[in-house]
Amino acid sequence: MDAKAPNKDNRTTPQYALYQRENFWKTNDGEVPLFNTDPGALEELAKEKLTQGGWYYASSNAGQSYTHTQNRQAFYRHRIIPRMLVDTNVRDTSAEIFGHKVSAPIGFAPIGINKIYHPLGELPVAKVAKELNLPYCLSTAGSQPIEDVAAANGEGPRFFQLYMPHDDELTISLLKRAHDSGFTACILTVDTWQLGWRHDDVATSNYAFYHGIGADLGLSDPVFKRRLAQDGIDPKKQPNEAGAKWIDNVWHGRAHSWEKMPWLIKTWKEISGGKPFCLKGIQDVRDARKAVEIGCDGIVVSNHAGRQVDGAIASLDALEKIVQAVGDQTYIMFDSGVRSASDVVKALAIGAKFVFVGRLWVWGLSIMGEHGVRHVMKSLLSELDILMNVAGFQNIGQFDRGMLGKQKIMEELMVIQIDFLAESYPPSYDLMPVKSKL
Repeated sequence: MDAKAPNKDNRTTPQYALYQRENFWKTNDGEVPLFNTDPGALEELAKEKLTQGGWYYASSNAGQSYTHTQNRQAFYRHRIIPRMLVDTNVRDTSAEIFGHKVSAPIGFAPIGINKIYHPLGELPVAKVAKELNLPYCLSTAGSQPIEDVAAANGEGPRFFQLYMPHDDELTISLLKRAHDSGFTACILTVDTWQLGWRHDDVATSNYAFYHGIGADLGLSDPVFKRRLAQDGIDPKKQPNEAGAKWIDNVWHGRAHSWEKMPWLIKTWKEISGGKPFCLKGIQDVRDARKAVEIGCDGIVVSNHAGRQVDGAIASLDALEKIVQAVGDQTYIMFDSGVRSASDVVKALAIGAKFVFVGRLWVWGLSIMGEHGVRHVMKSLLSELDILMNVAGFQNIGQFDRGMLGKQKIMEELMVIQIDFLAESYPPSYDLMPVKSKL
């Protein structure tokens, strides 16, 4: 690729496609690329690097992994139709989310207990997110204090993902800490009152918090410190008990309901001065409509990457229906099953405004810490930039259903028009037998 190509002068973001050239040139300087970013290769290398517990927690899915498989299958059945002789010398990957101008419509999904993947936990991830100007989302189950993660993220755009305790004072404390630390949106996850049944984790007692690992976000909270003292738990002498008390306040197994949402929205808006509030884990059109009705600023269509309900609808399939129902009424984001730039593009084409990725950067963190996260995410940005270049797209606003075409299928001997998508297979596809490396 010509390093002096005119595109670099016609865009507001770095010319990420040049990262390909940089890696092609490395052997001339006696260097080699850090590692292969093919998702299957990432998975294998991460497995080599991680402890058994780290690997199981990162890779496990609910039940027999059928929801995870459906997530990947849903991407597989959609086809991009490239356009030729388009002036992509003027292309730009930039996007905007909640007032933040960012490098691409890609964010770091909230993933907990990063210390089981790397000793520094969330800190190097937040640092790289800032460098790349991509939104970083911190999980309540994070293994570093909120304030330390914010410091690592600097001036980067960041959001706080909330697992809501049933202790309102503790919830308020978490939200205040997040706002005071510069987190500019609250995203409540509604699909994880407790973890789904994940065979490998259960079979090995693989719950880091119960073993004194990963509770730093809670242990640094002033309200939770009082709760520990009230129960006579010394976190230094009783790390297992302290970690258990924290996570039992977070993944407590006690469902919240729609009736609690007005209080939470009002509380966050008062604390933050009106900053966005969103729900994560929406898969049903009825829930999406309810979220709009109660005043949510956005929703994340997600099945928690297949880690909560086995045999559930693919997130991408849910996205189609939800976009049709409320796409013009709220800001729709997406996650679950994303492994490549083409996956990002397909989700945007179907109607998401923004896409979060998770396991890709977890593998990078597991393999090589900060350098690994940077390599994985720069590679994803480069792949996106190159896809736009060779497939004929000048900006992300051009990703729409038209780029996936139209199709007619035969059903019950009658030809019917499919209104959800096309050049795409119908959703009644046979289940792929492969459950990983997809």
